Amino acid sequence: MMASPAPHDPPSAAPAPGTIHPGWLRVMHWLNALAVIIMVMSGWRIYNASPLFDFAFPKGATLGGWLGGALQWHFAGMWLLFLNGLLYLALNLGTGRLSRKFFPVSPRGVATDLNAALHGKLSHNDLRHYNQVQKLAYLFVIVDIVVLVLSGLVLWKSVQFDLLRELMGGYESARRVHFFAMALLVAFVAVHLVMVALVPRSLIAMIRGK
Repeated sequence: MMASPAPHDPPSAAPAPGTIHPGWLRVMHWLNALAVIIMVMSGWRIYNASPLFDFAFPKGATLGGWLGGALQWHFAGMWLLFLNGLLYLALNLGTGRLSRKFFPVSPRGVATDLNAALHGKLSHNDLRHYNQVQKLAYLFVIVDIVVLVLSGLVLWKSVQFDLLRELMGGYESARRVHFFAMALLVAFVAVHLVMVALVPRSLIAMIRGK
């Protein structure tokens, strides 16, 4: 699903011939998946200790066993997500992959590709290229993870990040921002898994690179 490098790209930006996803991207993808699983499952356990709404997540779907253990898992996942995400953005910007893969994107293009997808007419023959719906989805999840990290900082160190806390409307508002950003991330993962099931070659490409 990676666009072929433009002629002016530096050699370091170009994957090996026949490669869909370079090795560094595949490693970061799976590390990111691990970090998200750890953070979501431990986060559900933390949520259960002080629910925002009138429901709780099933204990079997949580990680940590108790609040202290869940917090330790959550912090471990947080650092993995933060450092891996920071390196991911740096490499995507440094190699020019971000602009090649995710732009241009437009409302008309998204609407056209979404309509084609809903009618089963959207082609997935060339996994090197993202369609407009994929571009929008991946850009969205990048922004969503940034919101998760920023709201998480408020929940973790509310006094130290007092300006960020106030920008989010206070501590309780930041809790809600964090919860809904988590819910949107889980929804993205669910849709992503459905698409992988529909196009299993995409999973093979993310494991083998081609």
